[in-house]
Amino acid sequence: MILRARQFTFEFPRPMLVMGIVNVTPDSFSDGGRFLADDAAVAHALQLVEEGADILDIGGESTRPGAEPVEEAEEIRRVVPVIERLVGRTGVPISIDTQKPGVAAAALAAGASIVNDIAANREDDAMWRLVAREGAGYIAMHMQGSPQSMQANPVYSDVVGEVSAFFQERLRRLQSIGVDPDQVVFDPGIGFGKTLKHNLALLGGLSEFTSLTRPILLGASRKSFMGNLLGIETADRLPGSLACACHAASAGVQMTRVHDVAATVQAVRLVEAINDPRQ
Repeated sequence: MILRARQFTFEFPRPMLVMGIVNVTPDSFSDGGRFLADDAAVAHALQLVEEGADILDIGGESTRPGAEPVEEAEEIRRVVPVIERLVGRTGVPISIDTQKPGVAAAALAAGASIVNDIAANREDDAMWRLVAREGAGYIAMHMQGSPQSMQANPVYSDVVGEVSAFFQERLRRLQSIGVDPDQVVFDPGIGFGKTLKHNLALLGGLSEFTSLTRPILLGASRKSFMGNLLGIETADRLPGSLACACHAASAGVQMTRVHDVAATVQAVRLVEAINDPRQ
């Protein structure tokens, strides 16, 4: 299995790819405001690369439950200068975390290689045509509803089966528009239109997704289901986040999106060594 993202190619099986989160926002749930200034965001991103990040995911709009949308021009203003500065200073792929085709286009023009799209449940094909035209990697995330509505009352009869069916349908749709399957990654969308029970079912069913033909990305870092289950605040969720990353590595998940890169790299590399039959 291969993932192609413009000039970058990843061949699987390989060690889990660790994607480092850089929120250029004032209101993200975990680190809102800490990296809003360009200099702070760039310094943080470079630190994540030093810690072992394989990919940097740059976002200019919070997508926490209930978050208000950001105007396209403001989102571009936040992320493009950061991407431009990082492209010249690091050799890892840069992902743009956005729902907006206009922001994705500006980020790709600035040097990004991957579009991380929480709104892959969209029906308008402008984002997908952009991805096809640019040869960018595309992360298609499952979400029920939108960030404003997704936690109101999410309902599934079989959350693992429905998310798996969504991935297969999206792959067919993306191919019909000209996106090569080698460009596509799937994300089950932990916390996006899911209850605690749904999130735990998805984590327990990760092997169902890794049997598909495309890489899977898990984004569970510091998410609120841990607080709901264990009664812990955001700042105290590193152990839970590492547990999810290690479980994902054992289930064959190929990528994980995290805030705490150094700790995650250490944890998943040890799990991979334990699970390696050649050891």
